[in-house]
Amino acid sequence: MVKVREDRPLDVHGALDISSWLDKICSTSHLDDSAKPILEKACNIANQVEREEGNNLTGWGEGYTTYSAGLEMAEILADLQMDKYTLAAAILYRSVRENKVEVSDFAEQIGDTVVSLIDGVQKMASISAISNHTDEAVFGLQTQEQAENVRKMLVAMVDDVRIALIKLAERTCAIRAVKKAAVDKRKKVAKEVSDIYAPLAHRLGIGHIKWELEDLAFRYLKPYDYKYIAKLLDEKRLNRQTYIEDVIDIIQGKLRQDSIEAEVYGRAKHIYSIWRKMHRKNIGFSEVYDIRAVRVLVGSERDCYAVLGLIHALWRNIPHEFDDYIANPKENGYRSLHTAVVGPYNRVLEIQIRTHQMHEEAEFGVCAHWRYKDTDSDNGSDSRDSYEKKIEWLRQVLEWHDEVGGSPWEDEMPKGIAQDRIYVFTPDGHVVDLPENATPVDFAFRIHSDVGIHCRGAKVNGRIVPLNHALKTADQVEVLTGKRASPSRDWLNPALGYVTTSKGRSRLHQWFKEQDWDQNVADGRAMLDHEFKRLAVKSLDYEALAKKLNLKSLEDLYAAVGTADMSVEKAIGAAQRLISDNDTSRTVSSLVGRASVEDNDAEVYINGVGNLLSHLAQCCKPIPGDSISGYITVGRGVSIHRKDCPSILQRQNEEPERIIAVDWAEKPNSLYAVVIQIEAFDRHGLLRDVSTLLDREKVNVTSMLSQSNKERNTVDMKLTIEIADLGTLSRVFAKLNQLPNISSVRRDG
Repeated sequence: MVKVREDRPLDVHGALDISSWLDKICSTSHLDDSAKPILEKACNIANQVEREEGNNLTGWGEGYTTYSAGLEMAEILADLQMDKYTLAAAILYRSVRENKVEVSDFAEQIGDTVVSLIDGVQKMASISAISNHTDEAVFGLQTQEQAENVRKMLVAMVDDVRIALIKLAERTCAIRAVKKAAVDKRKKVAKEVSDIYAPLAHRLGIGHIKWELEDLAFRYLKPYDYKYIAKLLDEKRLNRQTYIEDVIDIIQGKLRQDSIEAEVYGRAKHIYSIWRKMHRKNIGFSEVYDIRAVRVLVGSERDCYAVLGLIHALWRNIPHEFDDYIANPKENGYRSLHTAVVGPYNRVLEIQIRTHQMHEEAEFGVCAHWRYKDTDSDNGSDSRDSYEKKIEWLRQVLEWHDEVGGSPWEDEMPKGIAQDRIYVFTPDGHVVDLPENATPVDFAFRIHSDVGIHCRGAKVNGRIVPLNHALKTADQVEVLTGKRASPSRDWLNPALGYVTTSKGRSRLHQWFKEQDWDQNVADGRAMLDHEFKRLAVKSLDYEALAKKLNLKSLEDLYAAVGTADMSVEKAIGAAQRLISDNDTSRTVSSLVGRASVEDNDAEVYINGVGNLLSHLAQCCKPIPGDSISGYITVGRGVSIHRKDCPSILQRQNEEPERIIAVDWAEKPNSLYAVVIQIEAFDRHGLLRDVSTLLDREKVNVTSMLSQSNKERNTVDMKLTIEIADLGTLSRVFAKLNQLPNISSVRRDG
C-alpha cells in the first residue's frame, strides 16, 4: 500500500483519496482542471506498477515504493508551481528508474513531453549509476574539484530546467527516506546530496530545497556536530521563522510611519549554515549573529541610510557588527548595509539593507552574491564561463516562470545557450572537463602527458572508436595505451581533427622535439617525400624551399618537420608559392562568373554560370544577399533575377528548362583541374562516402571513373577535381585517407 503522509487526503477506507489529492496538487501549483487527466493517468500507471511489482524502493527505508516516492516528488514540485507535464514525469520517474516499467509502455498515454522529461532525468542519474560500478565511488572521497566537475556535468546535460528540478525533488525524497536505512546508505546519499545537489539548488536560487538538503546531509555526515548545534538553538526553526515574521511586521509598521516604500523579508538560518559559518570563521556559536536575519530593499541609497537609522532607533546595535559595503564595496562589487541588533525578547538579529538594483546585482549580476559565497570552491577551470552562463540561463528560466505565473512552459520557453565545454567520465568514475569537440587524444593528454604519448586507441562507452571521434558530455572514455611511446605525427594535422586542445598540441610538439636529431631529420624527410610524391610534385628544389622558409639548410627543414615545429601544410604552401613563381603556364578553370552591372563599376560574382556571359536583370535589380535564380537568354547569356521576381516566376512555368540554380560568390581564386586516383577495397557505400566528403570540403568534381576488380575485391577511381592550391589538395587527400577501406590516394601525373 502506498505510504500515506498525515497531510494527504484519505478515503473512508484509510487509503489515499486520489481525487482530493489531485485537487490539492493542482491548487498548490495553480493549475486548472485541464491538468487533472494527465496527472490521473500518471497516478494510475504508477499505482498499477506498484501492485504488479510490490517491492519497496531499494535502500529507501521501509514503506517507500515507486508510487509513494512519485507522489512526494510531485508535492515538492507543486510547491514550485511546476506544470502538469513536470508533475506527471515526477510521479512516474521512480517506476522507470527502478526498471519496473519501460517508458515505451506508457508513451502513447502520457505524451512526448513527459517522456522527454523522464529521459532527461535518467541521463542525469547516469552519473550515480557509473559511480556505483567503480572501485572508487565518485561520491566517496572525491576532491572538491571533482564535486565541482560533476555539478558542471549535470548542468551541461540539462536543456530544460524542469529536468533539473525533477532530479532535485527526487534527491530530496531520497534523503528524507534514508532516515531508517543502513548507515553506509545514509552516508552515501548524504555525500552525494551535499557535494552535488544542494549546491545545484543553491545556484538555481531554490533556497528552501537547498536548506533542507544541506541540513539532512549534515545530519547524516556529521551527526555529533548536528546535535551539538541543534541543542544550542533555544528554539525550533519553525519558532524562529515565526519570530522573523513578527520582526518584519514591526519594521514594516515603522517604515509606513516614515513614508518609506520598502520590501521586507527574512529567513531563519538553518543548522548547516550555522555550523559552516562557525567552521569557516573559527568562531563560537554565541558569535553567530545572523541566526535570524531580515533583508530590507528600498529605492535609493539615501533610503538605505534612513532605514539604518530607523533600525538602530528601534533596537540596540551590537558594537563592531556594522559593515557599510555601500561606501566600501567588496572586491567583487557586492554592496549592502549589514548590522546586528538585539531585537525583541533580547534575541540577536541581523539586518541587511540595500536598494533593489544592489539586490539584483548581488543575486543575478556578474558579481553575484552566490558567486561570492562559492569562491572557496572555485577551481579556476577554463570551463567556468560556460558553466556560469548555463546557470544564469536556468535561473532566468525560473525567474521568467515566476513572472508569467501559470502560463504553459512550451509557449515561451527561453532558448538554451550553446555549450563550449563537455564533461566525460574516466573509467574509475571521475569527471574530466574538455572543450567542445574534444577527442580521445585530447582526453588522454588531459589525464597525463604520458598517457597521451602512449595512447594507441580508445573506447567510448565500452566501444572502440577512432582517435578523432568527437566526445560528448557523459561519455565514459577509456584510453588504450602501448608499452612504447610513439605518437603519430598525423595527430598534429588539423585537417584530421585528432587534437583540438592547446595542451595536447604543445605536449606533442615537446615530445617530438626531444627525440634524436638524426631520427627527426629522417622522419621529416620521409614525411615530405611521401606528401610531395602523393601530390605529384616532381621538380621541386628542396634547397630553395628551405631558403623560402627562412631555414639555413635542407637538414634544418627536415628536422623542423620531424619535430613538428613546422607543419607539412606550411611546407606545402611554400612549395606552392615557389612553383607559382617559376611556372605561370598553369591552366585555370573557374566555376565562378562575373556578372555585368549597368551604370556600376562594382564587380559582382555569381556561382553556377561558369564562363557564360551573365548580367543582373533590371526588372528586379537583385543585390548580394537576395535569393536569386538564373535564366538562360537567347544571345545575352544568363540573366540573374531575384527568386520572387514576377518575370522569373512566369518563365519558370513557361520555360523551366532555361532556369538554372545560381548564387552569389566572393571574388574567385584560380581553380586548377587535377586528376586524382583512389585505390580501395570495395564495399557498399564507398562511392557515396567519397562524394559526400568532397562535397563537404566544397571541392567540385568534373568527372569520375570507377572500375571494380571482383577477383581482388578492389576498386580504382579516377576523379577530376578543381582545387585552388596544393595545401587544399593535401588536406583533401588526408581526409580521403581516413575513410574506411581506402588504401591509397595520389595525384595522377
